[in-house]
Amino acid sequence: MSRIMAMRGFLTSSPGASPAVAASIGAACAAALALPFALPTPAAAAGRSAHDSATARAAGTGLPAGSPVPGSTRSLPLVPLTRDRVLGTAPEQGLYRAGVEHFSLVGVVWDDPDTELHGRVQVRTRSTATGKWSGWQAVETHNGEHGADPGTAERTSRHVRGATAPLWVGDSDGVDLRVRADLAGDAGARTGQGGGPWLVLPSGMRLELVDPGQEAPPLGPPADASRTGPDIDEAIATSAANTDITGFGATEIPELSRWATERELARLQGPVGAKPYVGARPKIVTRRGWGADESLRERGFVYTKKVKAAFVHHTASGNKYTCAQAPSVIRGIYRYHVKSMGWRDIGYNFVVDKCGSIYEGRAGGVTKAVLGAHTLGFNSNSMGIAVIGTYGASKPSGAAVTGIARLTAWKLGLFGADPRGKTYLTSGGGNLYPKGKNVRLHVISGHRDGFATDCPGKSLYAKLGTARSSAARYQGR
Repeated sequence: MSRIMAMRGFLTSSPGASPAVAASIGAACAAALALPFALPTPAAAAGRSAHDSATARAAGTGLPAGSPVPGSTRSLPLVPLTRDRVLGTAPEQGLYRAGVEHFSLVGVVWDDPDTELHGRVQVRTRSTATGKWSGWQAVETHNGEHGADPGTAERTSRHVRGATAPLWVGDSDGVDLRVRADLAGDAGARTGQGGGPWLVLPSGMRLELVDPGQEAPPLGPPADASRTGPDIDEAIATSAANTDITGFGATEIPELSRWATERELARLQGPVGAKPYVGARPKIVTRRGWGADESLRERGFVYTKKVKAAFVHHTASGNKYTCAQAPSVIRGIYRYHVKSMGWRDIGYNFVVDKCGSIYEGRAGGVTKAVLGAHTLGFNSNSMGIAVIGTYGASKPSGAAVTGIARLTAWKLGLFGADPRGKTYLTSGGGNLYPKGKNVRLHVISGHRDGFATDCPGKSLYAKLGTARSSAARYQGR
């Protein structure tokens, strides 16, 4: 059973926190209004929908040169590309736009989250740096297996939509998209050729052009306590959720030695009889560190009881990003999950880039059992870790696999879980296990272990054995 904690409830009853820690968090929040959180100005608010690049974008919104520009999402309805119709719907749809406001991530959404897109989605984009069009790139259409569990408040929200995976394309100002339905029949569905009627595409398809914006500004002069609002409250609550292990407003949580981590665990949970199996805490970039706009997500946090397992994913967003761009990619995925797909927050609990850097995902505190939306049917009592990229044919970097191992050694260790072991989770419903079935799974599982999907890609899935053994070694097992 999950429970929603708004800011006030969070201060007094944070899961896994001792009364002393809760009191210190409350003190941190009480003092936070006097701490240097930058407040939005009217000019910044007016610029929230702009998507020009760098200085031009700042100038277009009335922001001073060099000011960070908030991200934005442009949603464009697709148009028929053929006169054919299947049950009133065109089997081929698309959109071409040149000279549009800048974007770096694309995806396609539609009305019904329970409807699958049986077809192919391809896109090419025009680079702002070179002015040249890319080749056609495939967009992953099977994305419905990511999300909140059936019947939960997040899943049944009227805002939730069906969607493809997001694709990172880099800073662009032109887009050419085509969606083509599969042909009925197995052979046609596999090849997109042959005779027979087309399958029906989902209704209400729209192209999402996402500008992740620039990173959050550094902490500025002390804020006026009288100037508060929902976005400021949520930023305060998000930072306060991590004050059990780091300072308020931190952009990163520093790594610790294993000895220091054991001492921290004793402080958080009280003395334990036996020596704990917990890996050294790795460095984690906080939401403030990667520039999360806390005004986008729903207010409050949602928790599950514990973390018994970790599900590993790939974002299927492509591998054409640099490690320096990883925060921008995460901001784009966050915005796509919330504004385009209608989720309450980014779905993953943690994100790992190709250089092995670890990022805080869904808000609520990195030491706590935050309920995510990553493995449909198995979000309760688990956490989701996504490696940025697509790992079907491409092999994940050794640094990314090490990042998974270090993160799971620490976080699973906080809850006494053995990375090499197996555990039981109760299915919330899916295409592999019916709702209510008790399923035995690896403590470190791939997404495909809980749902029939390609995720996390065969190449990343093949590395999970290495992640398990390494995580156990980091725990001292």
